[in-house]
Amino acid sequence: MVVEYNCRYDKEIKDLFVELQEYIASIDKEGFNIVTANYGEEYFKKTFQEIEKHNGKMFLFEENGKIVGLVVGLIHEESFECGFHAPKRGEITELVVSKNCRAKGYGKQLLNEMEKHLQKKGCKNIIIGVFGYNNHAIEFYERNGYHTRFIDMTKNL
Repeated sequence: MVVEYNCRYDKEIKDLFVELQEYIASIDKEGFNIVTANYGEEYFKKTFQEIEKHNGKMFLFEENGKIVGLVVGLIHEESFECGFHAPKRGEITELVVSKNCRAKGYGKQLLNEMEKHLQKKGCKNIIIGVFGYNNHAIEFYERNGYHTRFIDMTKNL
């Protein structure tokens, strides 16, 4: 079931961040993504700084008393900048479900909960950055109505 963030789950959240980064590192063809010894703790701190700065929210997925998934959403309110005006928009910065719990619909439930929250806060759209080699995530988001708007390209020198 989807629950709101509670600090009693901090260790499980950090473990999920590490699990996601280990997966990203395993599919990173350039080898830029690594997992340091204190990655979970540092990324946890960074995430909560972003949540606080951007009026964000974290939802967790609890299965049998254990946290097996999470989603983080932020709210951006940009004004006119060089002739550009973006409506109030949400950003999903993290969505992870533990490897052993995937394909049960937990990711979709977390995504739906965050979409409802962001819509309730007045967001007109949602952006999600996805690692280019993460085909499973890309397919998941496409199945849930998301489409590509920006593409980052890279070249090794």
